[in-house]
Amino acid sequence: MLLLGCIKEVSDYELVISLPNGLSGFVPITQISDAYSKLLSKQVAQGELPEGLNSLSDMYSPGTLVRCIVASIEKSDDGRRSIKLSIDPRKVNKGLNTSALATGMLLSGSVSSVEDHGYLIDIGIIGTHAFLPHEKAKNYIKAVKRGPDLKIGQNLNCVIVEVKNEGRVVRLSIDRSEVAASLATEKQNWALSNLLPGLVVKARVQKVTPFGMTLVFLSYFTGIVDFMHMDPEKSMNYSPDQVVKACILSVHPSSKAVRLTLRPAFLHPGGSPNQLSSDRMGAVVEESTVKAFYKQFGALFELDDGTLAFARLKHLSKTRKSFKPGAFKAGCKHKCRIIDYSLMDEMCVVSLKYQIIEARFLLYQDINTGDVVQGKVVSLKPIGMQVKVADGIKGLVPSIHLADVILKHPEKKYNIGDEVKCRVLECNPEGKKLILTLKKSLIQSKLPVLTNYEDAKPGLITHGFVVCAREFGCIVKFYNDVKGLVPKNELSSEPISCPDKVFYEGQVVKVMVLKCEPQQERLLLSFRLSGKSGPVDKRERMSKEKQEVKYQIGEIVDVKVLKKKDNGLEVSILEDEDSVVAWIPTLHLSDFVATSKLLWHCLQEGEVLPRVMCLSDKREHIILSRKSAVISAVQEEQVVRSFSEIQAGMLLTGYVRNVMPFGVFVEFPFGVTGLAPKVSMSDKFVTDTKDHFVVGQTVIAKVMSIDEEKQRVLLNLKVSECSSGDSAAESFALLNQYFKELREIRDLLRRGEPSMSQSLCELVPGQELQLVVQNVKEDGSALFSGSSVPGLTVIATRYHLGDQNIVPGKKMKALVLHVDALTSEVYVSLREELLKQRP
Repeated sequence: MLLLGCIKEVSDYELVISLPNGLSGFVPITQISDAYSKLLSKQVAQGELPEGLNSLSDMYSPGTLVRCIVASIEKSDDGRRSIKLSIDPRKVNKGLNTSALATGMLLSGSVSSVEDHGYLIDIGIIGTHAFLPHEKAKNYIKAVKRGPDLKIGQNLNCVIVEVKNEGRVVRLSIDRSEVAASLATEKQNWALSNLLPGLVVKARVQKVTPFGMTLVFLSYFTGIVDFMHMDPEKSMNYSPDQVVKACILSVHPSSKAVRLTLRPAFLHPGGSPNQLSSDRMGAVVEESTVKAFYKQFGALFELDDGTLAFARLKHLSKTRKSFKPGAFKAGCKHKCRIIDYSLMDEMCVVSLKYQIIEARFLLYQDINTGDVVQGKVVSLKPIGMQVKVADGIKGLVPSIHLADVILKHPEKKYNIGDEVKCRVLECNPEGKKLILTLKKSLIQSKLPVLTNYEDAKPGLITHGFVVCAREFGCIVKFYNDVKGLVPKNELSSEPISCPDKVFYEGQVVKVMVLKCEPQQERLLLSFRLSGKSGPVDKRERMSKEKQEVKYQIGEIVDVKVLKKKDNGLEVSILEDEDSVVAWIPTLHLSDFVATSKLLWHCLQEGEVLPRVMCLSDKREHIILSRKSAVISAVQEEQVVRSFSEIQAGMLLTGYVRNVMPFGVFVEFPFGVTGLAPKVSMSDKFVTDTKDHFVVGQTVIAKVMSIDEEKQRVLLNLKVSECSSGDSAAESFALLNQYFKELREIRDLLRRGEPSMSQSLCELVPGQELQLVVQNVKEDGSALFSGSSVPGLTVIATRYHLGDQNIVPGKKMKALVLHVDALTSEVYVSLREELLKQRP
């Protein structure tokens, strides 16, 4: 179907087109012209911008009339239809051929190349070369103010001024006065098969009806003018046989039905329809008067400023059942809201629905950066999550903003249709771009929202998020793409050698503005929120310690080790002006019990531990945890905050609090506990519970049942029952975390006793060593020594001695099986089959 449309919006990849009768469509960037598509393909192939390729916004402006053809009608998941259009002359003008071309014809063309004396124009007709001389273009170029030349892909309204060689060569003009004066006549040999929208014709009124009129034009063609396209000033004064000027709006390909408009703005080709004042969009009109009611279409209203508006049938009431036709007699008054403006109908589109009139957001323009909004999850994609804020308003939550930490499996937390609370990071109404965040730290922040550099006054404290951590410091981003630098010396009161190991992308941080240069968009920040404090009175310090600590469970902090005690570490929270003291139990240093003990052994007073989570603040000290799995569970909200939230079938991450002969007690973040009975502890038969679990061990438990009266929870710890589905991915993630912590331990060991620590760090399983037998023990095992293992105890069990003849002083080859850094013991094997398998 061919239609006359008006460009409503121009974005990077498409044109939004206003169509007759309140419809809208879009032209993808690939449907502009053949020459423009070739330039795009060249850009993709070469990876760089080719000469002559301009953006759509450089060539097109809202308010410009264009001829379109419907390429397809697509239906979205929510049932809405979208009309895909093309303005490519090869498709729009496909009904024309060389023999049909005549002087005075008005048609669409697209610039295909820029020549010395003018432009080659693609008019979509095979075998015809169309040329536009400079002199016939300069008037248009000057008027549109888009540079000294036309651009490849620019769509033009062209008049044929000369036809040569039976239509194989034509000369064109886009002179504004020539285009505006053009009129389609019988001499131009127009037929229903090639009739184009946008042609202005002289017509005769054949019949007038309440819904419009029928016209006869070009001698024998018949067309329809509907009630929305009558001339508003003459709508009641048309009569049969009256001669009028009309513009063709659409031509249906199969029925050949032609629709026309009598509105004055369309009766001079090259003109533009009237536009609505931007401040009227979204306005609520207290009293609008019904002008006419059309039972199959809707109602026509006159607004308070005298302009006309149309409401579709579905917008006249909440539901079809509640609709009362009697309320829409001429003269009746109603409250409505302007929800759109149809450029092609030069008419406001209004709604009488209460929920639309009272809606907080109707357009992107209604949303301000920093607003907290409710939305519904529409889709999950690798780049992030799409959220519907209101009808016609969708936003993107980038993947790093789905939670306070990066979610590896966002689909486990969010489902399509979920209601979510977001905060607006950026809103660009022109580009319909809405960027949101789901980070609770930002949503709940009471600190000022930094949306521009002018507001960044020295001393301002606000929240932002890390986008980059490098050796020079951190780059922190705020709202509306405002960003600043935290230099390395401002990261902490304690020196940080590797910022990328302490801070991570997406981390929410509290910062203070040190200096800002708005014109250069330079912003200097600090994580050191308080200055150096002087001596504090002992009595004052005591009172501070008694104050209630305001750290919430799940809050991430950096700490410094103050003192090592038998069962844990006493630490101070960095950047806390009160120097709050906290406690990390040894078993909460890692998800892995053996690693926890190793870390405790390796850590020294004064060491800084990044990213530790507040687990509890109900006891003498704040209790902190460094268990990665527990931290992820809290930040991804895979937790229960109270007994009332627990449901059977839930998978929860926790840690063993106690091992009893009858079962295992598991504690979860926020203090909820449960019991895994002996029969539900393992897939294997359990004789002694202590053989299967130890206190402090991180576990994933499945809720079996809940006794609300006794406040008891029964759990299942069987591996076969506690997998969330992708067990391979979960296993690899745990292994990855384990090896990451081992590397951390190696780094810590290198700072210990030089010879022994160096040996422990360099030894890895599978490594071959040259050793000397020192002693053979009564149990059949042997002890070794060697230059590569100074100060370490090297052991081979009786089995791993194999068939070797072991005598003290003998030199032998051995393979490292395991290195126990805690006891400084190395277990090796002398078995031939293992030594031979070594690559």
